[in-house]
Amino acid sequence: MTTFDERTIVHAFRDDALGEHDAVGLAAAIRRGDVSPAEAARAAGERVRAIDARLGAVQVHVDSPAPAAATGGAFAGVPTFVKDNTDYQGLPTGHGSAAFRPRAARRHAPFTRQLLSSGVTVLGKTRLPEFGFSPSTEYDGAEPVRNPWNTGHSAGGSSGGSAALVAAGAVPIAHANDGGGSIRIPAACCGLVGLKPTRGRVVGSDLGRRLPIDIVSDGIVSRSVRDTAAFLAAAETHRQSSALPPLGLVEGPSERRLRIGFLLDSPNGVHSDAATRAAVTETVATLERLGHTVEPVELDMDPNFTDDFVTYWGMLSFLLGATGRTLGADFDRHRMDGLSRGLREEYLRNWRRTPGVLRRLKRAKEAHAAAFRPLDLVLSPVLAHTAPPIGHLSPTVPYAELIERILAYVAFTPLDNVVGTPSISVPAASGTTDGLPIGVMFSARPGGERKLLEIAFELEADRPFRRIQDQ
Repeated sequence: MTTFDERTIVHAFRDDALGEHDAVGLAAAIRRGDVSPAEAARAAGERVRAIDARLGAVQVHVDSPAPAAATGGAFAGVPTFVKDNTDYQGLPTGHGSAAFRPRAARRHAPFTRQLLSSGVTVLGKTRLPEFGFSPSTEYDGAEPVRNPWNTGHSAGGSSGGSAALVAAGAVPIAHANDGGGSIRIPAACCGLVGLKPTRGRVVGSDLGRRLPIDIVSDGIVSRSVRDTAAFLAAAETHRQSSALPPLGLVEGPSERRLRIGFLLDSPNGVHSDAATRAAVTETVATLERLGHTVEPVELDMDPNFTDDFVTYWGMLSFLLGATGRTLGADFDRHRMDGLSRGLREEYLRNWRRTPGVLRRLKRAKEAHAAAFRPLDLVLSPVLAHTAPPIGHLSPTVPYAELIERILAYVAFTPLDNVVGTPSISVPAASGTTDGLPIGVMFSARPGGERKLLEIAFELEADRPFRRIQDQ
């Protein structure tokens, strides 16, 4: 394995067609004719080639991408990548797994079509940990995805490849999805904006529709709030949810002052580390200075929630192992990595609990709704501690130790996946002593993306997010 200086910062920003544009800015430059879509794609390709040997973020890179299908979309001509658990016609979908040989997808996934409707140019696919199960994009026998702010540390997971590319400036936005924190976790690790939408806000996956609880939502990671807001507006133009109020394009903060609850430690008893607590309390002080009412809050969580979520997680691994030949004729569940196998084996020991697990998880929305009755938003950490060093969450760590480490890290994000509510990770004003970003998370009621975006816009305007190219 390659040895990296743990202090190494990697970014691709330069004086080229992409410059320092976010996706909204680049799309505007393309509409004005300052930059052509071909120039933008070529510059992004050059940036990817310049940095990916050090980051390991890309699974498939297309040298001659197809022209955008929607030339008039909000992101027309903006280069991007699709996460490698989502079908893009003609490209293999590997799910981060060595258990089978991926084959080229015959058609676009529903979300891919929704993303393409915004006019983006897809340059390839980004890496993820096997089947998106891990909060760190690491492998057994392959190089990990490294954090561009500090290559000795994790870029997060499961959308780690997408987050690393966007944070490093290779592309302005990239596809991400979230089944337990997989948009918000890498966003927090890499200093990005990552919004998990309300269940049903964007098109669902075929797999999600077949599950008893659809915990996965698709979206993007971005360097600016306006990019995430523009993505959601574009997605709604493609298909508006009949079950949720229209969102439209959110363009800045609201004048309305909010009542915001905050917590420093997870309701399941996991304590956050000092740097993470400081990031939340710093954000509380900023919100109060801006005129919001901020108060401590307690979220009642079923004491079985963590065990139940792990059981559900294990059920997904079991189902993938049982149906893997639909992914490839050579699928061998024995070649799944240590985390996937451990989850599967744990589920097989506890499968009789499944009806009770599903019943309790579905009831979680009742306690969540009760906590939100007097509040507009809840502020919390994204993760219980800052981005760990490479190896801490490797699938080569013995399962019992690995799952304990994961649960001591991912202690805040899964609740919104189970309940189906939206939440957003935004960079805190300061990071760690060794330069890593720290994210804070706001959660809202179902359909509350507008409030999330408005508070994120307000924080971004008050103290612009740190830029990797300035470090």
